[in-house]
Amino acid sequence: MNGHPFRDVAVSAVYNTPQARVLEGHDSVTITVDAARGVIAEAGVDVSSIDGVFGQSASSAVYALGLGPVWCSNTRGGIAGILQAASVIAAGLCTTVLIADGEAGLYTDRSATAPWTRPSNEFVAPFGLYTAVEFALIARRHMHRYGTTPEQLAAVAARIRNNGHINPEAVYRGRGPFSIDDVLSSRMIADPFRLLDCATTSEGGCALILTTAARAADLPGEPVYILGGGLDSMGPQYRHAPDWDLVSRTDDIPNGYVGRRAARQAFAMAGIGPEDVDVAELYDPFSFELIRQFEAFGFCKDGEGGAFATERVTGDDPALPITTDGGLMSYSHGGGVVQLNQRVARGVQQLQGTCRSNQVAGARTVLCSNGGAGALFTDVLLLGSERP
Repeated sequence: MNGHPFRDVAVSAVYNTPQARVLEGHDSVTITVDAARGVIAEAGVDVSSIDGVFGQSASSAVYALGLGPVWCSNTRGGIAGILQAASVIAAGLCTTVLIADGEAGLYTDRSATAPWTRPSNEFVAPFGLYTAVEFALIARRHMHRYGTTPEQLAAVAARIRNNGHINPEAVYRGRGPFSIDDVLSSRMIADPFRLLDCATTSEGGCALILTTAARAADLPGEPVYILGGGLDSMGPQYRHAPDWDLVSRTDDIPNGYVGRRAARQAFAMAGIGPEDVDVAELYDPFSFELIRQFEAFGFCKDGEGGAFATERVTGDDPALPITTDGGLMSYSHGGGVVQLNQRVARGVQQLQGTCRSNQVAGARTVLCSNGGAGALFTDVLLLGSERP
């Protein structure tokens, strides 16, 4: 027996519903069900073979689609849910798991920031903190310590937004092209973040099918394998003002580099290093978060993320393609956990060769991430085209 825990697990299909600023006639459950129906058709699986359903609306999806009785988990989606589903399959508790999430109809008060950006916790609301400010605190600390510049942040934002500009499925398709000056001239939101440094708000759904490697081999889509993964959390999200220098009792990795342990775990499990990654589908709530991730994940040394970004991942021919669909800044930000799934979905499509835009030729290994230091967590997943 091969020692890899996920050798016998594969992702067989992914599906994104249409994404839009507002999806008329939908709520979070209906768009989740649409995503589930879409991925079932995409995967070519018999619905009777689905014996697990994961997601924030999992029980509603089970009922609406008549899938029960199944293993049902209202788990957080994205990488955390995918690793849980893969573990359940590896343990023999399920053979085919549907992961589906969607959000619509939640952002109705357009005079305020989106509701998921302004939770009313006791150490947040009284001080006027909201998500942009929390991530800005992390960025400013790094800029003070290492001299990271607004131009470096803007280069990252322009790259991601230009990816979305040419993506026919992106909510903000056709809005560019964007230059560094365009980002720097947009209005200030939370210093150092300007409008074009920040994620958008939209609605949509995303779903994936995980199954056994044996069953995936008989399905239409090319199997994609989980090479490694890890989850890092420093505490509850958006309940405390984030501190770069917050450290745990177990190691000296500060919250500013949350995700470093997860990345090391993922690379060790996969038996590869950052130099082997062909595409990085990085979570992009704000431009600086990617610079932080380059350092946390070992693509460069501490303090070198800004230079790495401008030299390796921006420009017309990046050495490391990042967030190829336009990410949260341009493709879609459905709120909640939907966008957590989308990073993995795009990684799967890159490996299957089915991306509608920015398909990276010959991609064999993709790193996906969720979260950020402003939210006190970062999760990492490595996907590959070859079975581990």
